[in-house]
Amino acid sequence: MTASETRPLTAPLRFPAGFLWGAATAAYQIEGAAAEDGRTPSIWDTFSHTPGKTFEGHTGDVAVDHYHRVGEDVRLMSELGLNAYRFSVSWSRVQPTGRGPASQRGLDFYRRLVDDLLAAGIEPALTLYHWDLPQELEDAGGWPERETAERFAAYAGLMADALGDRVGRWTTLNEPWCSAFLGYGSGVHAPGRTDPVDALRAAHHLNLGHGLAVQALRAALPATAKLAVSLNVHEVRPLTSSPEDREAARRIDTVGNGVWLGPMLEGGYPRELFQDTAHLTDWGFVQDGDEAAAGQALDWLGVNYYTPTVVSRVAENTKRSQDDGHGDSPFSPWPGADDVAFHQADGERTAMGWPVDPSGLHSLLTRLSARFPGLELVVSENGAAYEDEPAADGSVHDPRRAAYVHAHLEAVHRAVADGASVGGYFLWSLMDNFEWAYGYAKRFGVVHVDYDTLRRTPKSSARWYARVARSGELRSPDEAL
Repeated sequence: MTASETRPLTAPLRFPAGFLWGAATAAYQIEGAAAEDGRTPSIWDTFSHTPGKTFEGHTGDVAVDHYHRVGEDVRLMSELGLNAYRFSVSWSRVQPTGRGPASQRGLDFYRRLVDDLLAAGIEPALTLYHWDLPQELEDAGGWPERETAERFAAYAGLMADALGDRVGRWTTLNEPWCSAFLGYGSGVHAPGRTDPVDALRAAHHLNLGHGLAVQALRAALPATAKLAVSLNVHEVRPLTSSPEDREAARRIDTVGNGVWLGPMLEGGYPRELFQDTAHLTDWGFVQDGDEAAAGQALDWLGVNYYTPTVVSRVAENTKRSQDDGHGDSPFSPWPGADDVAFHQADGERTAMGWPVDPSGLHSLLTRLSARFPGLELVVSENGAAYEDEPAADGSVHDPRRAAYVHAHLEAVHRAVADGASVGGYFLWSLMDNFEWAYGYAKRFGVVHVDYDTLRRTPKSSARWYARVARSGELRSPDEAL
């Protein structure tokens, strides 16, 4: 019997003291002000302005105008009882060309944000890169080129110099799998390239850039700073117990997870990754010392989770399902796994079409904690999109989102009870926003945004989550509201 099975089913679930209760956003999705105060285009500006790349041509030019409403938004966070806020920095806002000195006007925005957070008693958790590479660096080759990793480290140093005296929790990259394999493999994310070798080159230079950035941060930050990376670690499950399906799961685990966990946390790439992709590249772009450089000591690991990944092996020349939940493209984001099919489980799904399965989060947290003992885990993204409509009185009732979050927080609590070291939970997302290629068609926020007026309205899930955050105690949404 595990520790979690001894708990009375009717007892409220109390989380450990000091647990982070937060919400998360990303710069391009909320800031707007795309051409103000010296900011230059990122790859997402270019991509979203390219016809056919985003839903109905939506862009982040205005997004939800967080750039001009930062004070209002921090007050909203305070009202929701958050004790932490995870945000990302727009690289091209603070270093417009990706090279050279920082833009003080860009830095001033983040100084104000951080100062407002601290004044409200909210811990800032800063992410350096959430997919918005300066376009000038992409024009020079982007992440498939080694220089981008070096430029990223220099940018990290600039941010540490500017905010190191007031930000104690830093993340280098958010979901580098998406940057590499959706951006350069399937092309459904910026910059929209579709070359599997470029995707693998990008993955390596993201790993290298992460390690070099950690070195730059360590050199500039106080010893108390806590450094991390946030990974969308895939909970990979074989469709059946057959050897063929288990091999399919192994392949996806290798190119989905091992490609990051290996060099960042275990000293080098898994040999199976080189074997699986040998028909594509000899990995000659990995230079001596790169894997060691990528493997810098971390203080915590961000875990982003939404739904499991279910796979099977298909015979050669057989039509396979590509419903992997990562957008529609004839090009695969899984190099070395062309014989793998993807499946979506039956049952409840979110507006993204993703199955609701909190057991995957429990499995991930317990397995990662056992694999990396002593490394704190933080759920750095978890949430759901649903089709929320305001009522006649303007209120927004979203019981399905509250139920989703409640079930996943139960999974986190079970993982802690079963021995996992989990220090916090960041809900995705604080408010409705530009959802990448889906534009404004998918709403993940616990705060509703009217995209015509930009009015913010906390949904019923936000009021429930506020009670959880303030008390550190999980009760059902029906009981709490």
